[in-house]
Amino acid sequence: MSALWIAHVNVTDEAAYGEYANRATGAIADHGGVFLARGGAYEQLEGPDRPRNVVARFPSLQAAHDCYYSDAYQEALSFAKGAAQRELSIVEEIG
Repeated sequence: MSALWIAHVNVTDEAAYGEYANRATGAIADHGGVFLARGGAYEQLEGPDRPRNVVARFPSLQAAHDCYYSDAYQEALSFAKGAAQRELSIVEEIG
């Protein structure tokens, strides 16, 4: 079954986070990930407001997991640390 990365982000350093996004895009694609939503319009209904919302689909839960722990993604993630407040979950899609 496919899986989704669901991220809610409040960017505090645009330049550093932009570098993260540029580097992460390749790492995500390398693991079969495709973006379904990436920072577009949204309506916050519950919980903390994070104005950047990202959803990426991966071919499997394992692919999503492997992407997160890959060297390329971890290197990209180093640019996001201190540049944003984030929540990221991996959710398996229903078949």
